[in-house]
Amino acid sequence: MYIESVQLKNFRSYEQKQVTFKEGLNIIVGQNASGKTNLLESIYCSGIGKSPRTNKYKEMIKWGSDIAYIKVVLRKNKTTHTIEFSIDNQDKKRIAVDGIPLVKLGEIIGILNIVFFSPDEMKLIKESPQERRRFADISLSQQNKKYFYSLSKYNNILAQRNKLLKEHRDVKALPEMLYGWDIQLAEHGAYIVQKRYEFVEKIQVFAKKMHSELTSDLEDLTLEYESRVEYGEYNKMKESFFERLRGDFEKDLNLLYTSFGAHRDDIGIKINNIDVRKFGSQGQQRSVALSLKLAEIYLFESEVGEKPVLLLDDVLSELDPSRRRKLMELSSGLQTLITCTDFDMDIEHNRIVIEKEKK
Repeated sequence: MYIESVQLKNFRSYEQKQVTFKEGLNIIVGQNASGKTNLLESIYCSGIGKSPRTNKYKEMIKWGSDIAYIKVVLRKNKTTHTIEFSIDNQDKKRIAVDGIPLVKLGEIIGILNIVFFSPDEMKLIKESPQERRRFADISLSQQNKKYFYSLSKYNNILAQRNKLLKEHRDVKALPEMLYGWDIQLAEHGAYIVQKRYEFVEKIQVFAKKMHSELTSDLEDLTLEYESRVEYGEYNKMKESFFERLRGDFEKDLNLLYTSFGAHRDDIGIKINNIDVRKFGSQGQQRSVALSLKLAEIYLFESEVGEKPVLLLDDVLSELDPSRRRKLMELSSGLQTLITCTDFDMDIEHNRIVIEKEKK
């Protein structure tokens, strides 16, 4: 899988822009604030359906314009595909794949598979469990559409359950009112937790290898999915999930939110049996985050049969020379788009220069 070209109209800093890429290593060079990150953001939107930088789609429209437009041409399984994505000032989104409009935004998931890494991705290791769940959810959603739809339904059901807890806390029949929601939450929650367990088990194999390479065999990386529901056969997990929801009713009533579920789980990350989330140095946390992203590439290949496109936004400056060389070695064999202010490594690459647009 690789991207052939990206066309932008009134997207962020770009009024009009056409960029052509090649298979392998593409280096996007330019001064700070020239629009390099904006270019990667447009590709991310075309693969995931949203921005890695903002939840407000209107922010991606160039100032003074009404509509932003992205067109990505890619090759997948030896076939050419086009993804068109437009956003207007009313926050309406229109997406078409090969000229056919998509009814739901989620239908774009899995067409262009990407792995994205930037300095902000350090949050994956050192910040809240939400960041680690997000990492697993984005990867799993690209590999498995059923997972994406189940996650969407779970979040909607969870919002309804929390609303009932807040607005009907004094209603005696509230347990009965929650019963149907709890059944649905357990159905989708058990599936999500089961798939996340499997994801962590699979990606750990690749992450251990990647981290060993990056640290010259000095550190041993281990991952563990942390949940109050034990991994097992789906129906047993669903039953356990439902029982815990019902058992925590009084607790949830006092808190006014659902305290148990897939939305409360985490991924444990250790280096040499030390919890790197709490006690890892900044250098260790950066290396682990990069190891996980690289591992995601090989997991994609094993699950869907093709490597994704790797997007690296201004990460070379964060790495020492030896890790930079290792990164180049480990990312060979797939299309890689790297933004930087300068690139002087003696490696064959396609160089793309981005200049600030004149106002």
